[in-house]
Amino acid sequence: MTPDNPFAPPKTEVADIAQPANVRYAGFWIRVLAALIDSVLIVIVTYPILIAIYGWAYVDGGHSGFVAGPADFVLTWIAPAAASIVFWVYRQATPGKMAVSARIVDARTGGALTLGQSLSRYAGYFVALLPLGLGILWVAFDARKQGWHDKLAKTVVVRGRRSN
Repeated sequence: MTPDNPFAPPKTEVADIAQPANVRYAGFWIRVLAALIDSVLIVIVTYPILIAIYGWAYVDGGHSGFVAGPADFVLTWIAPAAASIVFWVYRQATPGKMAVSARIVDARTGGALTLGQSLSRYAGYFVALLPLGLGILWVAFDARKQGWHDKLAKTVVVRGRRSN
């Protein structure tokens, strides 16, 4: 008897959560609220550190260039990305999404995201923002409330807490 090939396609059909009536997709405005909560939390955590490193000139824009220095780059670009991805993988939501009882799930299975999906979703934000934010605004008009970042990563954002 040979063991099952882990790379083989599933033997049973995978459920598509787009069809069940009990799935409530998180719409545009609730996701905006979640993003605002996340943004406020990031500012509360990072700005005191950045001010301690660069002084009040950091807030006044007294630096030239895109970032004030290496700490600025790490705290405003790398740390939020890493935190978002870790929250998506382990909690299926950032603190903002948790606050509004929303979670990010695999669009086909309704299960947790993989690390690959989380990385693609985060990279997808940049793609979604490029054409004047159209890929983010897409959430308001899409039947499954997916932005381009969701479509690229094959994810959906649903309302309701985890059942496990």
